[in-house]
Order: sequence, then C-alpha cells, then structure tokens
Amino acid sequence: MGKLGRYAPARRQGDRVPPEGGGGRVPHGGGVPVATPKARHRSAGRRLLSWRKPRSVAGQVFLLQFVVVLLLIATAVTALVIQDRNRALQEAKDRSLVTAEAFANARGTADAMESDDPTAELQPHAEAVRKKTGVDYVVALSPYGFRWTHPDKDQIGKHVSTSYGNALEGEPHQTTFDSSLGKAVDSTVAVFNDKGDAVGLVTVGVTVDKVTGVVQEQLPVIFAAGGVALLLAAGGSALVSGRLRRQTRGLGPVEMTRMYEHHDAVLHAVREGVLILDGDGGLLLANDEARRLLALPADAEGRRVGELGLSPALADLLRSGRAVTDLVFLAGDTLLAVNVRPVGPRAGCVATLRDTTELRALAGRADVAGGRLQLLYEAGTRIGTTLDIGRTAEELTEVTVPRFADFATVELVKSVLHGDEPTGASTEMRRVAVAGIRDDPPFRPVGTLIRYQPGNPVTTGVTTGRPVLVADLAASDGWKAQDPGRAGRLIVYGMHSMISVPLRARGQLLGVVQFWRSEQAPFEDDDLSPAEELATRAAVCIDNARRYTREHTTAVTLQRSLLPGTLPELSALEVGHRYLPAQAGVGGDWYDVIPLPGARVALVVGDVVGHGLHAAATMGRLRTAVHNFAALDLPPDELLAHLDDLIARIDHDAAAEGDTEAITGATCLYAVYDPVSGLCVLARAGHPGPALVSPDGAVTFPDIPVAPPLGVGAGLPVETAELRLAAGSRLVLYTDGLVEARDRDIDVGLGMLREALAATHGASLDATCQAVLDAMLRTKPSDDVALLVARTRLLDPDQVAEWDVPDDPAAVPRIRAEAGRRLESWGLGEAAFTTELILSELVTNAIRYGRSPIGLRLLRDHDGLICEVADGTSTSPHLRRATFTDEGGRGLFLVAQMSRRWGTRYTDRGKIIWAELALDGEATGDLSGLLDL
Repeated sequence: MGKLGRYAPARRQGDRVPPEGGGGRVPHGGGVPVATPKARHRSAGRRLLSWRKPRSVAGQVFLLQFVVVLLLIATAVTALVIQDRNRALQEAKDRSLVTAEAFANARGTADAMESDDPTAELQPHAEAVRKKTGVDYVVALSPYGFRWTHPDKDQIGKHVSTSYGNALEGEPHQTTFDSSLGKAVDSTVAVFNDKGDAVGLVTVGVTVDKVTGVVQEQLPVIFAAGGVALLLAAGGSALVSGRLRRQTRGLGPVEMTRMYEHHDAVLHAVREGVLILDGDGGLLLANDEARRLLALPADAEGRRVGELGLSPALADLLRSGRAVTDLVFLAGDTLLAVNVRPVGPRAGCVATLRDTTELRALAGRADVAGGRLQLLYEAGTRIGTTLDIGRTAEELTEVTVPRFADFATVELVKSVLHGDEPTGASTEMRRVAVAGIRDDPPFRPVGTLIRYQPGNPVTTGVTTGRPVLVADLAASDGWKAQDPGRAGRLIVYGMHSMISVPLRARGQLLGVVQFWRSEQAPFEDDDLSPAEELATRAAVCIDNARRYTREHTTAVTLQRSLLPGTLPELSALEVGHRYLPAQAGVGGDWYDVIPLPGARVALVVGDVVGHGLHAAATMGRLRTAVHNFAALDLPPDELLAHLDDLIARIDHDAAAEGDTEAITGATCLYAVYDPVSGLCVLARAGHPGPALVSPDGAVTFPDIPVAPPLGVGAGLPVETAELRLAAGSRLVLYTDGLVEARDRDIDVGLGMLREALAATHGASLDATCQAVLDAMLRTKPSDDVALLVARTRLLDPDQVAEWDVPDDPAAVPRIRAEAGRRLESWGLGEAAFTTELILSELVTNAIRYGRSPIGLRLLRDHDGLICEVADGTSTSPHLRRATFTDEGGRGLFLVAQMSRRWGTRYTDRGKIIWAELALDGEATGDLSGLLDL
C-alpha cells in the first residue's frame, strides 16, 4: 500500500499511458498492465529510497525491528559485562583462598616453618605453587609478619605491617585492593602444628584480570545473533512488502478507477438496496434496488430523507443514524428488513434494505413445521412416563393442549382399561381424560360410558382407521346427531372444529382421541398428519400400559392366592397383618401364621428380591416349603437351614435349564412362640430383626443373630435367640420395604418405626398396622411391604396339668385316674373315656419302648384338649394296620382314629408324642371295625 501511495500522485485519472519503451506501463489486451524494464528500474530506485526514509509499513516495521535488536544487543553486552566482573571477583577470591589453604595444609609446611631455615625449605615450593596455579604470589610469613618467601627475593625477610590477628585465630582473612595491575584479592590463612599452635601464615594474591575473558569469548556470539536477527527482520519486511505488491498487482490510478467502476456496477446490480447518508440526513448515494424498493425520485441524491416520501418511522431511523439489525418496516405492500451502520470518522451511515415479504411467508411455514416437530419430540418424551393407562391418556392431552388444540378428550375401550385384549372395532368406550385451556367445557365428564352412533365422525374414524377432520362443527349433521343438546352447548361455548383419531396398536383399536379448537384457527388438512402421529405414539404407550396392567393383575391375583386369606384364631396369639404391593407391581414379600402342636404357634415373614410373576411364584414355593418343614415341628434354625438347601437346589435346577431368573436374595425370619412358658425362639436369614413392644409401651429391637440370605448360606450355621415374652407384649415382624427407602437410611427408618409403635400404645392390632403404614409410607412404596403384629397371651396355669410317670406299667392306672379327675375339674367329663384310652396307649408305649424320664402333660385349649407324653428316646412310632393274627399293633391306630390329629416332635432330651382331641362336638373316628376284631 505504501508503493501505491507513492505512485498514485504521478498518474491520476485521465493521464495518458506512456508508450512501450517510455518507462511506464502499457495494457496488454485490456488486461492487467505489465511493467517495462525501465519502469522496474525506477521502482527499484524508489524502494531503495524508501529504506532511507521509510514511509511504507514494511520500512517502518524494519526500522522498528532494527532499533529493538540494537537495544537487545546493548542490554545483553552490558548485563554480561556486569555478570562477568562479579563472577571474576568471586573466582579470584576462591582461587586465592583455595591455594592458600592447600599450601598451608600441605604435608611438611608446618615442619618447614619450625625448621632452622624456613626460607630454604619453603621458597622453592611456594614458587612452584605460584606458577602452577597462576596466582600472583604465594608468601609464607612468620607469626610476627616477616616474609619467609616471596617472588621477589629482595622482599624476603621484610616485615608486613598488615594485621593478621583473625588468621592466627584460625579464621581465613581476605582483602580486596587495587594494585598496579588492577583489582586484586589477597587471602591469608594460618599454619598450625600438631599441638595446635600457629607457626606461620600463608598469604596468596591474584589479580581479577587473570580470571576474566568470558565477555571476549561471548561477544562474537552476541553480535552474530544480532546480525542474524537483523537479517531475519530485513527478510520479513521484504516478504511483507512483496506480498502487498502481489496482492495489489501494482495497480495504478487508471486500474483503480476501473476497479471503482466495476464496484459501482456491482452496487447497482445487487438485489439489496444500499443508501449512504451524511451526518445531516442527506442522501449521498442510492443504488437501483433502493430506488425501486422505496420508489425514490430521480433527483433523490442530495436531498434530505424527510423529503423523499418515506414513512415517518423509516425517515426518523435514517436521520438518527443509530445501528439497527433487521428492523422490519412496511413500505406499501412490501416488508423491508433494514440494517443501519454508522461509518467513517465523520457523522454518516450506510443503510441496507432487503425485501422479506416472501421470506416472511416461508419463515412462517417453517415456524409451523418446527413447532410440530417440537410437539412430536415432547410427545415422545412426556407420553408414557408411567405404566398407568389413565395417566398415559392424561399425558396425551397435556402435551397437545394448548400447543396443538384448545381441548382434547380421550376415550378407551372398556376391555383395555382392565388390561384385556381389545376385541373388534367397538364404538362403546369410556372417557378417561379431558384437558383444555379452560376448566368449564360442556364435555361429558371422565368416567362416562359413550356409545358412538353411525355417521358420527368418531365412528367413521374407527371404521376406516384414519383420522377424520370436521372443519366446521356447526355444519356437521353427523356430529350433532350424536347428542344435539350437548352439541349445541359446545358450539355456543365456541368449539368450531375437531379432529378425531383412532388409537390403534398392533392392528387393534384401543380407543380414540379428539382434538378441539375454540380460539385457535380452525383445523386444516395439514393438521391431520401431526394429529395421527401423536395418536400413534400415544397408542403404543397405552398398549404397553395395558399389557403391564394385565401382567400386574395376574401377578396380584397369583400373590393374593398364595398369601394367607384369613389367619386362624389362636389361644397363644392375637394377630394383625397388612400387605402393601409396590408401585412397580407385586413382589415376593409374604407372611404366615402356622399353628404348632402343644398350643404353640409359628410366625414367619419372608422376602424374595424382585417383582412380577417370577417373584410371586417363588414366594408361593417358599411358603409351601415352610409349611411342610413346620409340619415336621423343626426348630427355627433347622427349618432355615433346610430352606437354604432347598433354594440352592432350585437355583441349581434353574441354571441347568438356562433360566437366568434365580431366587438368590430371599430372606426369612421364623419365630416359634409357646404360650405355656412365654418363650419365643427366633432365627433369621438376611432379614431385618423384629421390634418388641412391651405391655407398658416401650419399644426395643432385640438382637437376633443374622445368617446369610437364603441360597447363599454355603452351609454356614444358623443361630437362634430366645425371648421371654410377657402377656400383652407385641411382636412386630416386617420386611425391609417398611424401613428402607432410596432417600432414607435404615437407621432413620427404624427410628421412625420406634416412634410409630410407641404412639399406638393401647390400640388394636389392626389400628396399629394402619398407623405404622401411615407413618412410615407417605407415598406408594417402591418395594412391597409385609407387616405382621402379634400380641402374646399366656395359658392360665389351671389350663395345664403335668405328671412325672414312673418307668413301671403298674403306674398307668394311677396316671389315668388322676387325668380323669383333672378332666372332671375342667368340666370335660364327657371326654374322659376317650382321653383315658389315648393316655393309656401313649403312656404304655413310652414305658415299654421309651426311656426315662417320662412325663405327661394335658393342655386345655379353647377348642381342644392336647395330650403330650415325653420320654428320653428319639425313636419315632409308626402307624400300621395290624393283621387278624397280630396280638398288638393297634394302639397308634386307635389313637389316630379317636383324635383330631397326632404326631411326634423331637426335643433336646428325646421326643414328645402328642394327640389333640376336639372339644367342639366333632365326631371321633369309626371304631366299629376295630372293636369287631
């Protein structure tokens, strides 16, 4: 650009171009001018002049770089000199001190100083050291300052007046002084003999100039680097200057004029109006497009914008000169997008005008399409967030109102609401969702059963499977015929158009959705496609919810059938219970109350990890297994051990069959309560421990040893705990879903359970269960919950009779008589005969086949009499049918026929054979065949 600036005054617009050979430029075929050799020579001379008086950017940059490089070189040299002087002084000090200490500590130096002629001994060595180390002198002194050695032999023997007191005390002494050869350093150290006495001094001097010379070595490098930097700067400036010349192609005034003409032609050819105004609002330039868009007169240039017939708003904007972007103005029937930018150091601006009439129409259609895409996107993310059919239908209405419609209604086939498969194209549906921009539309309410008549748009859509548009409800006879009164109210309310779309999934009709408009523009044919897309997406979500509902209903039915219906009435316990399924569906939580012999009762609570049919079926298998093991009257620890083995085998069989759903993770708590002694024996496998509420309302959590969950015990032993419960105590068994939650720690849950149970003191068991659930579960739980609350009772001592039986058959009549008297005292004389027969058989068998100690116990329950005979052996009797020739073998058969049930349970010291007689009038077994034998 600097070259163009120098050449431009020599060739102005209109100058004649010199002929070829005249030292100027000539055009070749009207193309880019080519410089002649003479012209190139003149240009080279001017460029050389520009380096002396730099007026171009490249020259000024080079001059600046030259000055910077010189400053850097001078700074580097100065810093190096200062650094070298400091380094040389320090090195001189170090060299003199090291030499002095080396000479003073050399072997024989001290002995030489103590000799008769120290000079003869030391002078040769001192000179040798001086020459070898390059110091100026090495002088040995007596302790009194007389020289023994010196490079100048005339100085030997003379006294040195300098004080060396510090050196004689063992501290080296250094001084810096100016000598005839320049700055010098002197170091003095003392020489000590073996006794530690100072026998002399050694002083070494060296001039600083002897250790300098780094600057002289590095100056050529610095100057060479500076020269290279100057060459690089010159080369860079030359490259920049050449690049500028190449970019402008060496154009002169004529070429620049031609370029201006080209730009002017382009300015008037573009389809965007351009206005250039001065600071006073005068129009300096207007291209042809601006004249067309604004209908400017021919003499518009030079006039004020207020005199051009523009709209007041546009004229004020152009006069103000403030910057705006795409500000829209109406000029006749044209929408103009105006951009204004201030330019130049003086007041003025440039305005561009663009016709956006067609663009606005296209943009409007694009906005509509974009809004529909956004609506479909939101429908994909907001519809189907739950597996609830009603909620899914509500989400469909919430997404479409008011983005697509003013109101929306959804009706579903009745079978779909129950999770069943839809059958046929039924027009009988139940309304499940209504939403709108107002809350008072005259629609049928949610829950209404609607039967659509033939000719109704809904019926037409259901039959054809396609959406139906009613652009004018007032003119639709088929729609009004469904319910003329309600149709009239809807029209008065403002409804003017409607789209009905069937909800279909997998080829089955699930229902119908209707979109209504009252304030928006009426529906058009373009609205059918997004309406159908919305319905399709919603139908898939509704069908998923329907299938889930069916599976959930099946699982609930299965689980309800597997859980105990009504618990038995027991004299040992009063029981309250609750089961609450999880939000995600049924799970594997269960509970049970199992009567045991001897008026005892077993309480069990378990949990199978997971939800759905598999968990429910697994829970049923576990509950059946517990019943079977409890029938054997196993202790809690043995029962859980057998249950652990059973689950391990089930998992192994499932793995062998390729079934990935194992039941590892099942837990269980098993407790046996004896109302005679009040003793409760408990064991648990991976299950939360129980809560115990004493009769006075105090809540504790007994420490029950915990074993691994069922199926992963790996043979580890299960430990039991024994609790002595007072009458009226409440034992609370529960699953982890009651106390654990995602946002709550188990310790917090146990604290809440403690407070809830403490607040139910004196309440019934059903009220206790409900209060606990209300306090612990504010919302529907994420895991199912089983809760079992048992209030203990104790049998009155008068209801229990016990005898020690001697190991003698002769004692049987006496025992039978005493038992008969006790039955008479209980008012059970009618059962005395049957009871005495059973007692005789059981006691006789214990005496004959058992071992001491032998005991008899009678328990009077609320509806039965229990006879128990204990002995010290573990052999179990077997019931068999005796033949006609057998003289025995009918005793247990007789017991089985006359009692309601009988059995054997084992203890730590032997076994107990028990039989239970009914006291409620039940008939005993038929003994006629036995009596005929």
